[in-house]
Amino acid sequence: MSDKIKKEKKPQQAYTLLVEVGRKDGDGLPDEASGAALMCYASGVDEAEAVRETVAILKQADMAPLDVTGYGTLEERIELGHEISEEERELMQRALDENSVVVAQMTPFFDDKPAH
Repeated sequence: MSDKIKKEKKPQQAYTLLVEVGRKDGDGLPDEASGAALMCYASGVDEAEAVRETVAILKQADMAPLDVTGYGTLEERIELGHEISEEERELMQRALDENSVVVAQMTPFFDDKPAH
């Protein structure tokens, strides 16, 4: 292949993702929890790559990802009017610098209703 055919490499960006997880043996969630929401910052050339990497890493950590909601990059979130703290910006930068997924917050779900 000639060099002219090579694709231009897209820069990595940090994406904000909210991942809902269910229960799985060894997941580290409180015993009474029915699942959890994880606020993550993940690097990727696009949001789809960030989602794939996040899901793969969570599965390696014995978590059971059920759903992922993407909130976009820092720039996209600013355009949407989101207020973004300095701490959040630092976590996004860390995800970029380390080309990784940073789990910033975990909120367990407690469901006292019987399972259907």
